[in-house]
Amino acid sequence: MRRLIVEEPYSKAALLSRNLAFFSVAVGLVGVFLGRAGLDPPATFAVLAAAAFVACVAILFAFLAFVVIWRSGRKGAGQASAGLFLALLFLAYPAYLAERTLRLPRLVDISTDIADPPVFSLSRQAQAARGGATPASIPVQMRKRQMQAYPQIQPILLDLESQEAYQSILKAMTANGWKIVEQKPPGGRSGLGHVDAIASSLILGFPCDITLRIRPLVGQTRVDIRSVSRFGPYDFGSNQRNIEKFESALQAEVDKSDHARR
Repeated sequence: MRRLIVEEPYSKAALLSRNLAFFSVAVGLVGVFLGRAGLDPPATFAVLAAAAFVACVAILFAFLAFVVIWRSGRKGAGQASAGLFLALLFLAYPAYLAERTLRLPRLVDISTDIADPPVFSLSRQAQAARGGATPASIPVQMRKRQMQAYPQIQPILLDLESQEAYQSILKAMTANGWKIVEQKPPGGRSGLGHVDAIASSLILGFPCDITLRIRPLVGQTRVDIRSVSRFGPYDFGSNQRNIEKFESALQAEVDKSDHARR
C-alpha cells in the first residue's frame, strides 16, 4: 500500500520577502545609475528612499515568515533568509550615511585654511564647469566647527620649490580621477598659483568643487585646498575624504620624485 506524502506549501511571506528584497536592490541600482547619469539629486534620493522603504517591508515579511514557518512547519526558510540578507545588505549604506549625518556637523565646505580659504576662479571656463555657480564664502565662526570635527585637516607644507610642487599637484589630482577645469602655475605679481577641479563621489557620482592655492615660501611650498559639495545640507564626510585622498596622492607623487632624484 502506497503512502501519500503531502509536502508542506511554501510560506507566502517568505516568497514575498525574497521578491521584495530583489526588487529593492533593482530599484536602488536604478537610482545609482540615474545619479551617476546626472539626475537631479532630490529625484535620485527619492528613488533611493523608495528602494529603502521596500527593503524595510522585505525585512518585516522575512520575520513574519520565520514566525509562520516555526508555527506551521511550512517551507521557505531559505527564501526568507535570502530576503532578510539582501534587504539588510542594501540598507547598510543608507544606515552608514545616517550615522555620519548624526555624528558630523552640518558642513558642506571644508578647507585646510579656515581663516583665509582658497577662493574659486571666476573665469568663464571655471564657472561653466561648475554649472554657472560659484561656492559662496561662509563665516569664520561657522568654519570653526570644522576644527572640532576634522582637527587633522591642516595646511600642507612641501619641501619642494613651487614649480616642482605644482607639477606634483597636477599629477596627484589626475591620479585621483579629478577633472581639472583651470590651472595657473605659481608666479606673476602675486606669486600664487591655483588649480580648480571637480571630484565625483564614489557611488552616486555627485560633484564636489575643488580649489587649491599654491603659495611659495622660503625653501618650501604651502598648499591649501578647499572642497565644497554642490548639494547640501550634509556632505556625509565626502569633502573630508577628498582632502585626505588628495594628501595621500600628493605624498605618493612627492615620494616618487624623491626616489627619481636618488
